[in-house]
Amino acid sequence: MCRYNPKIDLVFRKLFGSEENKDILLSFINSVLEGNIKLTDLTLKNPYNLADYLKGKNSILDIKATDKDGNWYDIEMQLNEQKFYGKRAIYYWSKVYSDQIETAEDYEKLKKTIGIHLLDFDYFKDERYFRRATIKDFDTNEIYEKLNYMDMYFIEMKKFHKELGELKTALDKWITFFNQAYELEQENLPKELEEKELTKAVEKLEKMYFDKKEREIYEAERKVRMDERAVLKTAEEIGMERGLEKGLEKGIEKGIEKGIEKGKLEMAKKLLIAGVDINLIADSSGLSVEEIKKIKI
Repeated sequence: MCRYNPKIDLVFRKLFGSEENKDILLSFINSVLEGNIKLTDLTLKNPYNLADYLKGKNSILDIKATDKDGNWYDIEMQLNEQKFYGKRAIYYWSKVYSDQIETAEDYEKLKKTIGIHLLDFDYFKDERYFRRATIKDFDTNEIYEKLNYMDMYFIEMKKFHKELGELKTALDKWITFFNQAYELEQENLPKELEEKELTKAVEKLEKMYFDKKEREIYEAERKVRMDERAVLKTAEEIGMERGLEKGLEKGIEKGIEKGIEKGKLEMAKKLLIAGVDINLIADSSGLSVEEIKKIKI
């Protein structure tokens, strides 16, 4: 059974952002692109390295890569609910796109940039779990070749409720992997998930080794996730017991203020002690840099 949660930032980066696992990343990206582009190879631009992770190097972006045609990819895993995540996603895209100018001689050499965002919370209002956004003509819905430099994909994993027998696409299978990793075993994979890269991903999670530093970071991130869910569940139960919508709102508000904030502060403190860069802690915990600086260790 998989030992670690692939949604946790450190695990996600180590599993999908390591040179030895490029085939796993390639398979996942191709499942998202749905045949619009068929990638055969990738070059990782910020491969996972614990020393860089601790220093915060490239910490703003999770996984960054280019394909053989020079197109850029930014793959993000976001667990903490954020009201303004759309703005953040656009910022990520703009950073990858604009940073190319450092190596490009002129604008002509800027390449298409694709953002892929895995969200462990509901962000958009409808029930679709997968969507693509790009630049189109308002009147004709046409995508102009001269403006076709931006694609953004959003995957809302909590909206995915398909059973194994209902899985149709490669992306369906990858989302199932993310949502059910703890239940999967390499030697006993459901036939619906018996594909080369998925099998390797499960195997890597089963055998993944963390040194002391990595384990501290993982446990801190995992704990805050568990605390958030426990607090929200308790708040909902309180509201239901009272039978009042007002009671539910108060319960959730109280839980967020006291329970979740406490969990985030504890997580941030542990990461500070572990020597993790303050900007990376802010990105992982949802706290501001100013809030983190006030923590006493």
